[in-house]
Parts: sequence; C-alpha cells; structure tokens
Amino acid sequence: MLTLTSGAVQVIRTVTANPELPPETGIRIEPGNDGSDALRLSVASSPEAGDQIVEEEGARVYLESNVATLLDDKTLDAEVDQQGDVAFTIAEGGQPAAT
Repeated sequence: MLTLTSGAVQVIRTVTANPELPPETGIRIEPGNDGSDALRLSVASSPEAGDQIVEEEGARVYLESNVATLLDDKTLDAEVDQQGDVAFTIAEGGQPAAT
C-alpha cells in the first residue's frame, strides 16, 4: 500500500483544510489523460467507485484502482518551494524521484 511521508501528510492536510470543502476531501491520483505514464493529481471531494483509500493523520489519498497497483510499494512525499508551489514525488525504497 502507498505510504505517506510526514511532508505529504502536512501538504495534503493544508490543501484540503478549506472549511467550504466536505470533510472527506482528499487528493486523488489517477492516470493522466495524454496516454503517457504520467499520473494526474487533483483535489477530490470524495473517492470514486473502486478507489483505494489511503488515510494517515487526517490526510486522505484516493487512488484509482490501476494506480493503486502501480504505487503499492511506493512512498508519496511533498514539498512546498519558496514561491509556494507544491511538488509531489513518488519514491521507491525511501528515495523520492520527481513525478
């Protein structure tokens, strides 16, 4: 199952903390639309049918079923740069690799 670093938990909780959003809001990871191996990440108000749900310390990640298999033994990390932009990375064996 995908694991979340403390950085990812913090960023996801910050992104989904808007009081106007439903309490089950999380981040959804699904295949990109361009046919490549790229993944698409978006804010989702709830999981879609068939999604695997990863929850840690109030941070929720919804994984499309094929993506859940792909990321089964991976770690999701996130950082915010000086401009306030968020960068999510996926790591194998604890070493983040850019996504």
